[in-house]
Amino acid sequence: MADHRRPRGAGFIVRSMMFVLGLDISTSITGVTVLNEEGKVVFCEAWDFRNKRYFPSLFEKGRKTKELLGTLSEEFSINSIYIEQSLQSFRSGFSSAKTLSTLSRFNGIVSWLCYEIFDLQPAYIAATSARKKCGIKIPKGVKAKQCVIKYVLDNVPDVSIEYTKHGNPKPHCFDKADSWVIARAGWLGCQKGRSSGS
Repeated sequence: MADHRRPRGAGFIVRSMMFVLGLDISTSITGVTVLNEEGKVVFCEAWDFRNKRYFPSLFEKGRKTKELLGTLSEEFSINSIYIEQSLQSFRSGFSSAKTLSTLSRFNGIVSWLCYEIFDLQPAYIAATSARKKCGIKIPKGVKAKQCVIKYVLDNVPDVSIEYTKHGNPKPHCFDKADSWVIARAGWLGCQKGRSSGS
């Protein structure tokens, strides 16, 4: 079976080098972050699936995600994959039950693609748990996404943020920031595991 984790153009793979992949999966925009073994950002993008002409269903979005993950597998030796856990139930004031169902299906598609491409089972982290691990506090009455992007702006210069003409972060930047939180929380967990195992 081919080694999907071999970097492009490399004659061998450095097994001791650790790369963590964090995904904030959405049917509209998916945030993707890769951290190296030092916890530094080496890749951070947002994959935009909002154009219904090119992505009329989950299947086209899944096909494109497979292509993009395949490219990622050629560039980085991913050792761990962390995905933001989907909401398990409908809550008033949040996404509709239909939206949550669709998101759950897409989450499953992307999870399988990760397993197929990287030969790794993803781990799932709740957004609240990930933010707590990263030291991000959400004051009462303040939207979590606003707090996350402010934290990233103040502390993670390697995550590029683009702005609208009105000076607000563009929508995809929130997904990039969320994926960094998931990747960072996963990386911290890996570091803790290494420490306890040494």
